[in-house]
Amino acid sequence: MLNVEFRDRGAYFRDADALVVADLHVGRASASDVAYPLGEASDLSERLRSLLDRFDPSDVVIAGDAVHRFDRVSTADERTLSELVDACRGAGARPVFVRGNHDTALGDTALDGTAPGDTALDGTAPGDPAPSDARDGRIHEAYELDASVRGAPVVVRHGHDAPPAEEAAGLYVVGHDHPTIEIEGKRRPCWLYAEDAFRGADVLMLPAFTRLAAGVEVNDMSAREFQSPFVADADPFRPIVARADGDAVEFPPLGEFRRLL
Repeated sequence: MLNVEFRDRGAYFRDADALVVADLHVGRASASDVAYPLGEASDLSERLRSLLDRFDPSDVVIAGDAVHRFDRVSTADERTLSELVDACRGAGARPVFVRGNHDTALGDTALDGTAPGDTALDGTAPGDPAPSDARDGRIHEAYELDASVRGAPVVVRHGHDAPPAEEAAGLYVVGHDHPTIEIEGKRRPCWLYAEDAFRGADVLMLPAFTRLAAGVEVNDMSAREFQSPFVADADPFRPIVARADGDAVEFPPLGEFRRLL
């Protein structure tokens, strides 16, 4: 079993001392016509700080779709991103961003800080030198954690594209599909885990960290209904669901669990 602790839609990898969350979708509230009762920025920040307090990780990896809008990153969105970066740094953790399909504007604005008034994800202002550690706040197509599964790296990707054929991994950690599962009439965010699920590597799919995303109910989904190419067969994936006390419980694989629901 994975040496991972699951909490509030995140996953803490003990061997790597790294916290991974996916699909923040900063700016989703302002891009919607629906009046959400939940304050997006404060909710993301408070929940991330709670995870930082609990795990005290060395790295915090955002596994893609840090922002919601494809075309631009607003000033308010930059402010929220900066608050999240500051929360990581204030806790002594290094923020690492992996690019998702929604993050097309990050390279031109919030990431490199080249536009007037922008703030870089690494916390520097336009024209400031880059931090000595190039991983700090910089965006990646994929990121290897300091851990391995069966001798091969643990690789974090967003999950919207298949990796290069030559890439070696023992475990892929992805997001993208926002998995949820309905149990006793209640929809719950869930992690999905399967061994030997993609090119010989295990796969762990994270739920969306934002609570403004309804999520996709996976109860009856087949592989072709998942958007991520990392799900070649849905049946072996085990749902992992957080209990009311915050701890998580692992269920049988979907192929078996469906019959129990």
